[in-house]
Amino acid sequence: MKVFYHCYGSAHSSVVAASIHLGLLPSDRIPTAEEFVKLPLYDKTDSYKIGYPFYIGTDNKGIDVFVIGMLNQEKIVVNALNSILTEYGLDPKLCLMVETLKLVNITTRVGGFLSRRLKLVSVGRPLTIYGIQKNYKKFIYLVEKVKAKLDNIL
Repeated sequence: MKVFYHCYGSAHSSVVAASIHLGLLPSDRIPTAEEFVKLPLYDKTDSYKIGYPFYIGTDNKGIDVFVIGMLNQEKIVVNALNSILTEYGLDPKLCLMVETLKLVNITTRVGGFLSRRLKLVSVGRPLTIYGIQKNYKKFIYLVEKVKAKLDNIL
């Protein structure tokens, strides 16, 4: 089983959700800015890498966790992935696709644009962190739902 947390550019919300899933970020409190910055991929994915899956780690149940940016083309990318898996005789149900973009507020969106698009990292990154901190409990809830779903599947 593989879990793909996906968002617009695989730099913020998907990285946060995957990190909570793997215990790299806490699930009992809101992390500090330093904890976000220490994550290997947080606010670091370049635009040309959107669409590439990044392996983040394996959880305590042996499930591989990835992040991937899909821009705003979730349906197209998921359909393509499912078609490829089916073509190679693999069950598309072995991949759980989890959208995280819906948890991103305007502060994180503006910060992400400033940091990743305009390369104004010193201004944009703190905005992304602040925005995610404001919605962090929603990220925890999403990951808890994903883990419960995985428990039912396995």
